[in-house]
Amino acid sequence: MLRDALFPVLICLVAWLCIDLLEGQRDTARSERDAALFEASGLREAARISGEMLAERDAIDFQRTQELNHERAENDALRLDVAAGRKRLRVTATCRASMSTSAGASGVAHAATAELTADARPDYFTLVDQLALSKKMILGLQDHALRVCPRQTQPTLNP
Repeated sequence: MLRDALFPVLICLVAWLCIDLLEGQRDTARSERDAALFEASGLREAARISGEMLAERDAIDFQRTQELNHERAENDALRLDVAAGRKRLRVTATCRASMSTSAGASGVAHAATAELTADARPDYFTLVDQLALSKKMILGLQDHALRVCPRQTQPTLNP
């Protein structure tokens, strides 16, 4: 009789232990699932922000490249105009009077406007191109620092 009474109690005890073990596994699986969902949500947000930052970077690059191409086109047009004689490159300059003692010679020999020599012109245009490139690179970096970099310092989601 005791044996008959212990058997159902033992079965209930084993069933209760199995159910408790399964509940613990279920709770662990739920917490792992929740952590994975939270991490996936954070990764989606990071991907979205990264996409926006890349788009902003590309927009800055496109804008500055267009401006650089425009400035270079203007410089090339000026170069062609100077080469064809339609325009002249003039420099602001002063000429010191020579101290020669020749008869009646005083002042500057030629009072014409100062102009670059033919062999100095290519250097001038090269410098103008390099200046335009440097300017657009600096402006692009400033735009990047002001518009893209602040987004990188936003706090990330931690579980």
